[in-house]
Amino acid sequence: MKIRRASAAVAAVAAGALLLSACSSPAADNDPQTEDTAADSMDAEQISDPCKVDTGTTETAEGNIKYSVGEDEFLGYNYLTPETYSTYNSAVTERMLGSFWYFGVDGTICHDEAFGTYEAISEEPLQVQYTIADDAVWSDGTPITYADFLLDWAAQAITEDGAVSDDASEDSLFNHNSGLTLGDYVPEGPQADAADAKSFQYDYERVYADWEILIGTPFPAHVVAEQVGISTEELVTAIQELDMDVLEEAAEFWNTGWLSNPGEVPDVALAPSSGPYTFKDDGWVAGQSITLTANENYWGTPPATQELTFRFAAADTHVQALQNGDLDVIEPQATVDTVAQLEQLGAAVQITTGQTLTWEHLDFNFNNGVFADSLEAREAFAYCVPRQKIVDDLIKPIDDSAVVMNAREVFPFQTERYDEVVAESYDGRYDEVDLDMAAEKFEAAGLEEGTEVRIGYSAPNPRRSDEVNSIKASCDQVGFNIVDGGSSEFFDKDLPNGDYEVALFAWAGSGQKASGQNIYATNQPQNYGGYSDDVVDEAWDTLASTADEAVHVEQTKVIEKQLWDTLFGIPLFAHPGVGAYSSDLENVRDTAAQSGIVWNSEQWARTS
Repeated sequence: MKIRRASAAVAAVAAGALLLSACSSPAADNDPQTEDTAADSMDAEQISDPCKVDTGTTETAEGNIKYSVGEDEFLGYNYLTPETYSTYNSAVTERMLGSFWYFGVDGTICHDEAFGTYEAISEEPLQVQYTIADDAVWSDGTPITYADFLLDWAAQAITEDGAVSDDASEDSLFNHNSGLTLGDYVPEGPQADAADAKSFQYDYERVYADWEILIGTPFPAHVVAEQVGISTEELVTAIQELDMDVLEEAAEFWNTGWLSNPGEVPDVALAPSSGPYTFKDDGWVAGQSITLTANENYWGTPPATQELTFRFAAADTHVQALQNGDLDVIEPQATVDTVAQLEQLGAAVQITTGQTLTWEHLDFNFNNGVFADSLEAREAFAYCVPRQKIVDDLIKPIDDSAVVMNAREVFPFQTERYDEVVAESYDGRYDEVDLDMAAEKFEAAGLEEGTEVRIGYSAPNPRRSDEVNSIKASCDQVGFNIVDGGSSEFFDKDLPNGDYEVALFAWAGSGQKASGQNIYATNQPQNYGGYSDDVVDEAWDTLASTADEAVHVEQTKVIEKQLWDTLFGIPLFAHPGVGAYSSDLENVRDTAAQSGIVWNSEQWARTS
């Protein structure tokens, strides 16, 4: 292999990524007794397992089950670009694309041995051997092989200049949401005997904290090769030799060829499945829904139900849609009224509630606008945001244990670690509104009365609208003019284009150790606001490059303190989870992880 690196620098890269959270929050109530009631075909021992369990399915039953993650239109088969990487899109694509692992209901890393197996054959240096199942094939019958994973590596390692990234600061050839994440850790790429090999090895130059989930879901190399007009073997050679004449064409297709226009079902010849479901012909009605159908060539346990439909429905319509039968499974916006409305439906539905790894926050725009270069302006805003009132009014009625969240990398329900981190990183100064201090900072920043602050978020969203109203009622008293910047195009346009002063949304996490580097470190793909701080960058480099749990904790304290001291943004609360489904379904399980209640939808079945 003739792969070469770009330079000799040794800075760490951000290899993890979090999903932008959809309007509705994933539910998570992992109490075995509760789930035993909710999943008739599973016994108590099974549903205490955070991973998927054997439900006894041997063949696919006719029928259709309808679910909605929110109102946003499906964007395309390639969900790994910054423009498409959200829970809206991955809810669909994760049903179609397989991997060696997935997140269990509590963030546990679960192994999908139907897809393949992996093991660390050496710890120092770290070497990991991957073996794809012999019968694992794409839905067009093409075997899943080393070539697919080499392409996955290339998409996260090769620079625009035709070299392997060394420190993730270069321009990437592929528009991958994680940026240039693999070149620094695995500069030689995965090793195998041939393009069609069923096993390959990753030899790490140094450890990455989340190495176990670093190798994700591949896209079909044979499709890319065909679109470029070469064989799969020739594509493998082009990657190994960094042949830019070929790779530029391959990247162009990877970047754009798998995106879709609303209502145009991707050609299954271009977008084959490696999971239990695949696209249904004519199954996409623009603005309404997209339907998947069982993958006939799936080698693992067959999906329990033939069709799975994703409706594009606003969160505030989900409860009514469940009652009407327009949806069978929902994760409604967890507002004050949601649970009461669901309870009124009686025995017709099953309800789940609990904690989640999704959290709400306000992020400042450091690229432009009133907060970009003024800590005092950011402090003025932080002192007037009524965080406690927001939690008391909007979250506690749903989850009476809810508290104001004072960290970003640990959650209040992770009590021991959360208390330890917060005690050393935050002094409580923004816990309660202090209008006098806010006014003092406002004046010190040289701001003028009526300074406009647009708070952008994905609309419609009743809870976030209420949050903005609460902030306006408080912060307008200081001299700000808070403007509701809710937009249906927030994730697609406003956020990536920096068209806001403050962004209001949620990150949907799954317990990853180093994924925050992708958000807070300089020039990383999910650092939408353009924040940059040397202390934070160095701490992330240290944390990400070790598997030592003690180092993770200490560096998290450093990161959290600096994010507070410089006011990257303002955490608000961990999302309460609310889910519900028709009582004639079985095997529906909620989860705290970012994948949402749809995580095991291939197991959903009608009881009659």
